[in-house]
Formats: sequence, C-alpha cells, structure tokens
Amino acid sequence: MTEDELRGRVRALIAKVHPDQVDMFAFRGAQFDAGLALVNFPEGHGGLGLNPRLQAIVGDELQKQCKTTYDDLEINPIGIGMGMPTLLTYGSDEMKKQLLRRCYTGEDIWCQLFSEPGAGSDVAGLATRAERHGDEWVVNGQKVWTSLAHVSRWGMLLARCNPDVPKHEGLVYFLVDMQSPGVEVRPLYQITGEAEFNEVFFNDVRIPHANVLGKVGQGWHVAITTLMNERTALGGGSSQRASGPIRVLMGLWQERGKGRGETGAVTRDRITKLYIESELLRLTSARGRAAQRSGNPGPEGSVGKLAQAELYKRIWECCTDVMGADALTYEAGYELRRPTGEGRGGAEAIAKYQFLRSRANSIEGGTSEVMRNILGERVLGLPGEPRNDKAVAWKEIPR
Repeated sequence: MTEDELRGRVRALIAKVHPDQVDMFAFRGAQFDAGLALVNFPEGHGGLGLNPRLQAIVGDELQKQCKTTYDDLEINPIGIGMGMPTLLTYGSDEMKKQLLRRCYTGEDIWCQLFSEPGAGSDVAGLATRAERHGDEWVVNGQKVWTSLAHVSRWGMLLARCNPDVPKHEGLVYFLVDMQSPGVEVRPLYQITGEAEFNEVFFNDVRIPHANVLGKVGQGWHVAITTLMNERTALGGGSSQRASGPIRVLMGLWQERGKGRGETGAVTRDRITKLYIESELLRLTSARGRAAQRSGNPGPEGSVGKLAQAELYKRIWECCTDVMGADALTYEAGYELRRPTGEGRGGAEAIAKYQFLRSRANSIEGGTSEVMRNILGERVLGLPGEPRNDKAVAWKEIPR
C-alpha cells in the first residue's frame, strides 16, 4: 500500500465518522474497524498487515484534518502499548475478538501485574501462587506498583504454578478480570501526592483456564513479549523537534534566564547540551521506527527506554535550577489524591510536578540498571552476570 493510498483511507474514515463530531469511543471504534488503529496488526484485528512505521502517516493525516486527536498512550497506555501486542501473539481468536477493540477504544483499561514486594527487578522470582482446580485456577498473592489497577477492567497477571522447577520455568500468564471476587486494590501515594499506582491483593481469586495466554509453565516467554513492548512504548521520546520536556525548559529559560552573568552562561551551555541530547533521542527513535518490522520488538527497545529515563530526569532538574528558590515550594492544596488527568497549570507548575514524578522514570518498566544489563548481554554480546539460582528449583532459593 502506498502512502497516498493510506492517506486516502484515513480521509475516507474522517468523512464517514469525524472525531470532532462523535465521542472518543465511536471514532476510535470506527478507526479500529477500518484497520487504522495499529496498521501492523492483521486485517480484522485493527490493522492492515503493514509495516508499523506507516502508523505515523495515519497520525499525521489525522492531525492535519481534525481538531480532536487522541494519544493512545494517554488513553490506555498499558493496554495498547503492551496488552494488545501480547494478546495478538498468544490469545485465542475468541479473546482477540472480545478484547482488542475495547482495549483500543479505551472502554476497557488494562494493567500489568508482574512486580511483587520481593520480586521487582527479578520478576521471575515472584511468589504469587496459581493452583489449578478443574477448568479454573485459584490465585493467592500480592502485586505492587501496579499502575492504573484502580480503573482497570483487565490485568496481565504472572503467577507461579510450579515451585519445583527453576524460577523461569514454573510460571503461568493470565488475563484476569479485575472485578473478580477476591481482587483488592489499595492506593500507593507517590512523592507527588498522587496515587497512580497501587498494590493489589489476590485472595482465592478464580480465573478460568481459558484466560491463560501461552502454555502453562511457559509464562515467562509471554511476559518477555509484554516487557519488550513496554520498553519500546516508554522509550519513544517526543516525535516533534524541540517538543516535550525540552520545550518547557527552554520556555522557562526565556522567562527567567536573562541577566545572570557568568552563571547564566553556564546554565545556557547546559540547556544547549540537553537540547542536543533530546534531538539525538528523537532522531534515534525515528530511525528505530523506520527500521522496525512487523512482529514484537527485540531488546533494542531498551536503548530508548534507558536514554529517555535518564535524560528526562536531567531536564527537569535543570528546570528547577532555572526557577531557583521558587522551585523549593509546592503549590497550596498539595494533598493525597488519585490523578485526574487535568492540567497542572503553567510551565512552573508542570516543572515542579515532573521533577518529582521523573524519579520514577528510571524505575518503571525496568530499572536503568536492568536496561544496561539487557543491552550489554543481548545487544552487545558481553558476558552475563553470574546467576547462581538459574538451575535451582524456585522453592530451594533462599529468601
């Protein structure tokens, strides 16, 4: 399919269902049905079987033609960025038909249930147990740092089904209905005062065997698919030049940076370097998208994840330095609450909030230390770190 043909399909969609005239669910449902949701997905499942880099053409045409546009990763970040590729790879035809469209429209929000209090970076060491009883599984355990669990309908759950084999081999991967009896979600408040993620408890939760993705005992292979897509989604960076965090920083400098003498010159050089790094991240991400082929991403997605996490922390730190003493106080009304998605005011309010929030960038989706290990071992081919528990049954590993 040529670029002109694809743009023609987008214009035909807009002529039939205009996003400025209908609600989000109606338009995104029509977009999914037209194969323009994720163009690399198969026909009938929201795509056209095209190269994933052509998705940028769909977004470009929608921005040109419409005032109302939607960001997939704001509507349902975990579902669209991680859940849909995993479901497409391992789900049954019935599950795809039931869940993919509603995930893309945002009618069903998804969450990821991997990390535990004793198994964060070492996800395969998790202890949540799943025991099979006929056509159902009974799950007991605890998960932590689960973003959006409080508003999610579906969760991607990794649990241990066999403690007598090494930790990577005895896992099973479920799609769990978050409204099931025995699922308890409790908020975890961050330094920002918001609780966007949670701890989740499973108390004799029953999950149908039909909700297993992949094979029993091979849940780790399914989880890798989820994680690789997560890192690619988190590490995309801004797609437009001088956009995102660097734009906020440059705006603050224009307002506050004049007349600072030698100190100002040093800060100006620092901002220039951050701008260059932002451009390098943007161009590297664009090159990665251009080279991308259909299928799930590989370990190379860790490059963008690592670079973006560390860069964004430095940018927001620089913002607070530009603001000076004003950055030391948070606005009145700082309270413990659930995030509402509403704007946070001007550039200064955004910078203060993001300075606090960005501390999580190098933790969520895999820590920067884990990203460096993945790149070193799986991309550069360096020797792996010693793993003394690799061939040991999970139940025999000291805790």
